[in-house]
Amino acid sequence: MDSHAAVARLNRQLPLKARQAQLSPVLKKLHQAILRGFIEHGRVPTGPELDSVMEGEALEAGLRKLGEADLIVLDKAERWPVGAYPLTSEHTAHRITVNGHSLYAMCALDALSVAPMFDETVSISSGCHVNHTPVRIQMQGDAILDARPDDAIVGIRWQMPTAVAAHSMCMEMVFLENRATAENWQNGDTENISLFTLSEAVAFGKGFFLPLMA
Repeated sequence: MDSHAAVARLNRQLPLKARQAQLSPVLKKLHQAILRGFIEHGRVPTGPELDSVMEGEALEAGLRKLGEADLIVLDKAERWPVGAYPLTSEHTAHRITVNGHSLYAMCALDALSVAPMFDETVSISSGCHVNHTPVRIQMQGDAILDARPDDAIVGIRWQMPTAVAAHSMCMEMVFLENRATAENWQNGDTENISLFTLSEAVAFGKGFFLPLMA
């Protein structure tokens, strides 16, 4: 599956850009401010940091609306963001370092999408979903500077999200240490499970996430 087909398929299952396009201009600005906050501060922006976009009850209502659209992930009290695809403060298997900050990506595809999405230098520390072999990747923008193992694969088990995508479908977007391990994990189910080289996954992730910042 090429990156264009993969983007189209993921957009059918998790239409983030279409949902963002339905927002008012100020809510879109709020969504993008939350995303940039992760890169600038290594965390979700605080209330005062979002005051230039929205404040008070309007901010609370705006966050609820973004959460209802699953553009952001809210805390258990459903009041404040803990994540905004592709980034999260929740601990996952995919730790990234960007702009001097350590945080997490929601899945393997998300981890590879941060550098091209923000044109940043990113270090990824993850592991093979099957064998737990360490996976380490260095990126600058959409360029992979170093990858160990260099033949690591991104595997995606296609499924519709249940409730919050970060806690359902994202759990089946994983790194696999090599092609043999990936094909064994795929187990011949090419209709429901797709495999991508790292370069293919970067193009896929960039095509899916970069439009959110336009």
